[in-house]
Amino acid sequence: MNRYPLWKYVLIGLVALIGLIYASPILFPSDNAVQITAIGKNVVSEQVLEKVKTTLSEQGIASKSIKLEGDKILARFADSDSQLLAAKKLRETLDDNKFVTALNLAPTTPGWLRALHAKPMYMGLDLRGGVHFLMEVDMDAAIKKAMNNYKDSIRLSLRKEKIRYQGVLVKGDHLEVVFKDEESLKKGRAVIAKTNPGELDFDEKEGSRGAILIVKINQKTLQEKKRFALKQNITTLRNRTNELGVSEPIIQQQGLDRIIVELPGIQDTARAKDTLGATATLEYHKVDAEHNPFQAKSTGNIPRGMVLYEDAQGNPVLLHREVIISGDQITSAAAGFDSKSNSPSVSLRLDGKGAKRMLEFTSQNVNQPMGVVFIETKIKRTVDEDGTVHKKKEVKKKVINVANILEPFGASFQTTGLESPQEAHKLALLLRAGALAAPVYIVEERTVGPSLGQANIDAGFKSVMLGFLLVLVFMAIYYKVFGLVANLALALNLVLIVAVLSMLQATLTLPGIAGIVLTVGMAVDANVLIYERIKEELRNGLTPHAAINSGYEKALSTIADANITTLIAAVVLYAFGTGPIKGFAITLMIGILSSMFTAIMGTRAMINLIYGKRKLKKIAI
Repeated sequence: MNRYPLWKYVLIGLVALIGLIYASPILFPSDNAVQITAIGKNVVSEQVLEKVKTTLSEQGIASKSIKLEGDKILARFADSDSQLLAAKKLRETLDDNKFVTALNLAPTTPGWLRALHAKPMYMGLDLRGGVHFLMEVDMDAAIKKAMNNYKDSIRLSLRKEKIRYQGVLVKGDHLEVVFKDEESLKKGRAVIAKTNPGELDFDEKEGSRGAILIVKINQKTLQEKKRFALKQNITTLRNRTNELGVSEPIIQQQGLDRIIVELPGIQDTARAKDTLGATATLEYHKVDAEHNPFQAKSTGNIPRGMVLYEDAQGNPVLLHREVIISGDQITSAAAGFDSKSNSPSVSLRLDGKGAKRMLEFTSQNVNQPMGVVFIETKIKRTVDEDGTVHKKKEVKKKVINVANILEPFGASFQTTGLESPQEAHKLALLLRAGALAAPVYIVEERTVGPSLGQANIDAGFKSVMLGFLLVLVFMAIYYKVFGLVANLALALNLVLIVAVLSMLQATLTLPGIAGIVLTVGMAVDANVLIYERIKEELRNGLTPHAAINSGYEKALSTIADANITTLIAAVVLYAFGTGPIKGFAITLMIGILSSMFTAIMGTRAMINLIYGKRKLKKIAI
């Protein structure tokens, strides 16, 4: 009656073994480390490694190890005080323009566990430390970008329909399209309205040059543009944090124009800010071969329809104003080296619209030069003593490549002319992650140190252990042998929770620890229901074997109902909650599922092993 087939014991043993293996990395805490990487064309060499060792030795700072690992130096320390002091001294010794010295946490998991892909679970910002940014989206820039897009769209649609116009100008919050006469204006208005249905409002006035059509973005479209800018920036920032290698970042909207970004484990705030806030992109233009760019630069007389840029050497380059394709039409980018010149390059792939446009242009301009413009936008925010906020936009534009089109190409091609492999890697990262719909600037920045995170870990560990021990004592005293079995199942339950979190590489936060503490109580709740049912069946006169069998079978539906309702609540919390609430919900969901396995199947297997083959007159419950 109380016997399991062999396959069930093998299954339980296999689950327990896998759980122990994948939970074990938590026993190997990360080392406090200082990481040194090179900037630009500089290289972290053996000489730099010796300089680091000498500096730390002269300052009397003890280290666990200092090694050159790939393209970086990693120095490990026994405590955070040594780590912080070492970082300070190394920043004073090494050139800030050549090397970045950053705090880090280095894993100590043994090689055989890493070979099985057993990694420690990620810790949240409140446990591991990291950086918190509150970023504000420059909505004025988003609207200005939309105005320029409409400007280009209007030009193209009027040219396509062969309607003559004298100019399209951006005037504050509206566009002015100048036509020669009233008839051209009416035709142009109809074309523009058809091209952008329901998005624009129109007005007309007379000007010195002719009839003027005033084009405004209506309020509904304006709000949609702002919402799109915010959502696009959230998506882009999430992609960029993935490229940074940050585990489970928290990126969420706050209000109508702000975004919260939390990056657990990141101590190098400068690199994080540089990557998150950059709006690097590319534009491809036809090069003007008719006019002299040096003459245009010296006289300031730039031909109509042209723009003047400089290349990396400072030489002037005249380009046609019309953009062939831009960065938002790039779907993938990978850094590498050009096979012919062995110079840094970025391999690009375009979306359908961009590929069609590029193929059309290159087919019509074989043996003509095309220029690639690298554009980087940053916003610096300063606050006066009286609290007045000033925003200063810095836009850097330079031509990184000019080359003749040897043959038509479309969806895939390569861009060269970058200064270093690092610049190629950064550009590929930003293009892969997508361009920001509008520049962002940091309103608030907070750094949570690893020491504070360790204090939170210690407090959370104590709370789990205290709750765990109190439950163990109660169950052992009240339910005797059955209580000890429940305690073993509870220990296995905790192991499985940690193992699943590690395998999923989920992030553990303080609310997550609260979810584990709650799961400890709920896990024994199932055993309490089973054991009380067994005691009731014994009082009703059933034999011990029959009472055990009846207790497990009849309590199952009650346990399932209770756990399923809690699981539904956890799923709702995860679906609609923000970062901390999600952390609580995910540990609760994992805990419920694992407790159902350990409290029912696990304890039944142990009870069967203890009592299954014995003739019983009474049982210790």
